[in-house]
Amino acid sequence: MLEFTFKSEDGKRRCKWCRGSPELLKYHDTEWGVPVKNDQHLFEKLSLEGFQSGLSWRIILAKRNNFRAAFHDFDFDKISQFEAGDVDRQLCNKGIVRHRGKIEAVINNAKLVEKIVKNKGSLAAFFWGYEPRPTKKIEPQIVSTSVESVALSKDLKKMGWQFVGPTTVYSFMQAMGMVNDHAAGCVVRNIIECTRKNFKRP
Repeated sequence: MLEFTFKSEDGKRRCKWCRGSPELLKYHDTEWGVPVKNDQHLFEKLSLEGFQSGLSWRIILAKRNNFRAAFHDFDFDKISQFEAGDVDRQLCNKGIVRHRGKIEAVINNAKLVEKIVKNKGSLAAFFWGYEPRPTKKIEPQIVSTSVESVALSKDLKKMGWQFVGPTTVYSFMQAMGMVNDHAAGCVVRNIIECTRKNFKRP
């Protein structure tokens, strides 16, 4: 599907969305779609997808290190202790996206992690429980939600999570490797497929 790829300087085709900058290309080649089962990394990914809502991923990626510093590398145990003063402090932090609702959502969601871990053993076990069945094929690059992302979004909202709409959740599922949405013809697609095949689900 050439319309979804471009030819990079090395002559290889990659997903068109990573064309904008060297940072995006590196993220595309080394992170996007690689399966993740570390709880802290998963919480970071979902939190950053929430911050991206209404913005471009390029903006979030450029500020990612600032987000990590602001939120203790997305250690949800530490974030769950944040209070009103911490929200005000982050609203003065020019290095991140200063959106009160999104900042409060990260803190709110961090407070709710413990219940999931208690019930499921880990965030990873909970999230990977929504992985689409292997036989289900989704044409990469042309959908922004799925049955599974709608279900996960709905269940998270029932538990009180915020900024976890179906589109945000689907982007999270793409980023964490739950689905392989590298375009057909992208040099990374088969690599990710092999990685997913050998990945031990939690």
